[in-house]
Amino acid sequence: MPRTCTICRHEERHEIDVALVRRDPYRDIARRFFVSRPALARHAKEHLPALLIKANSVEEATHADDLLREVRDLQHRALIILDKAEATGELRTALGAIREARGNLELLGRLAGELQEGQTINLYLSPEWLELRAVIIGALEPFSEAREAVLSALREGSG
Repeated sequence: MPRTCTICRHEERHEIDVALVRRDPYRDIARRFFVSRPALARHAKEHLPALLIKANSVEEATHADDLLREVRDLQHRALIILDKAEATGELRTALGAIREARGNLELLGRLAGELQEGQTINLYLSPEWLELRAVIIGALEPFSEAREAVLSALREGSG
């Protein structure tokens, strides 16, 4: 049965992990916390990477929350400026506040994953559509009324 890591069970594990992350010498950590150097080395090799990965993801989440909070604060301030500008009739300032508010909304949408940025495809110009359209129109050649109805509907849809 494998032994439990003595560092993981140690009362001052957090302080030991901090010292390891700071790259304090093992001999100093061992002396300060009354643990062995081999135990520190094993803990650093086997358990510290997982801890650092967790810490990194928490840090990233915190950073994202901070960024979101700042963008929301900017949005709130832009809307206050917009209200004041409209109330005083300062149209140029109001337009600037509208632009800023719109930019903030776009950024908030991207951060929330609600705005998809990608390539826009114009279906009417794609080679596949043009080929399919030619096939449909060609197949309707013997049926002039149906052909004219489809062509008319296609013209209305593309305009």
